[in-house]
Amino acid sequence: MENLLLIRLKSIGDVLFTLPAVNAVREHYPRARITFLTSRENAALLRGFRAVDEVLALDRRQLQSGNPRRMFAEIFPLLRRLRSGRFSLTFDFQGYGETELLSWWTGAPERWGIVYQPSRGWLYTGASPRLAGEHPAEWNLGLLRAAGITPGPIRNEFVLPDAELAQARDFFAAHQLDVRRPTLFVQPFTSSPEKNWPLERYLAVAAHWRARGAQIIFGGGPSERPALEPARAAGFAASAGAPLLVSAALMKLSTLVLGGDTGLLHLAVALGRPVVMLMRVNDPGSSHPFQHRDWTLKPAFGVDLVEINTNPVIEATERAFGVYAPAFFR
Repeated sequence: MENLLLIRLKSIGDVLFTLPAVNAVREHYPRARITFLTSRENAALLRGFRAVDEVLALDRRQLQSGNPRRMFAEIFPLLRRLRSGRFSLTFDFQGYGETELLSWWTGAPERWGIVYQPSRGWLYTGASPRLAGEHPAEWNLGLLRAAGITPGPIRNEFVLPDAELAQARDFFAAHQLDVRRPTLFVQPFTSSPEKNWPLERYLAVAAHWRARGAQIIFGGGPSERPALEPARAAGFAASAGAPLLVSAALMKLSTLVLGGDTGLLHLAVALGRPVVMLMRVNDPGSSHPFQHRDWTLKPAFGVDLVEINTNPVIEATERAFGVYAPAFFR
């Protein structure tokens, strides 16, 4: 039996972009044991990767703490586990110096990695370049092809655990929402303020669709609870602070997801939900929803994202609702 190690430490969106490659690895090695090494904050996300048998979580904050005792306590058990794992093959989708070193440390006879520049990759037995303008999911699939694996039909499928789906249904019930009615899930914040569209415009779009009979949910992380107070004050349900996979389940139960270029929207795509993603005009085209470049909305060249008014966003969401909830909005 093959014993495989896959590596991608961060971030949410980039871990998700390995999903098609992970599924392709499973199809190529149906009887293999697949272990995935990621950052501790992304470990829960791997519960939706059904092809993965084991998850190893690295707390990079401990390694960056500067405290020798905490650093040693974090890295030594991991190094011991990697060395004793008897891995026959590793795929490093991260391509950092530290992940290249960890891949080498396993002692696996075959070690493949994505390289960012010519000075890297010496510890791999084979490598594939990161190509500008290509979607990150394609970088990962390209690495498999370089290793001699020809992926079949691409499967970008994230499978939610039943427990989180049940919690999402409870949220709907607690907020007097009906899972049978069209629902717009709005994720107004990203990890980078320059990628954010103004909240008041998201509220205007939400008010438009509430008047049309749609249900609205605003999502966000724990730190964004205060920022979402205007949404609550306007009478919209807000799920800020919900665990990641519960937020994912809320999107799964929704008809359409609206927001910026952030990991949660890429997760919605992997869940089979349509999205309208607002992106800056100077963002690389490679960061669009995987296999759905047409689901993006960008300003005209030379125009900043914040200058987009609500009309094109309403039009984009109307087109999406027309496809995914046509009977309701006739």
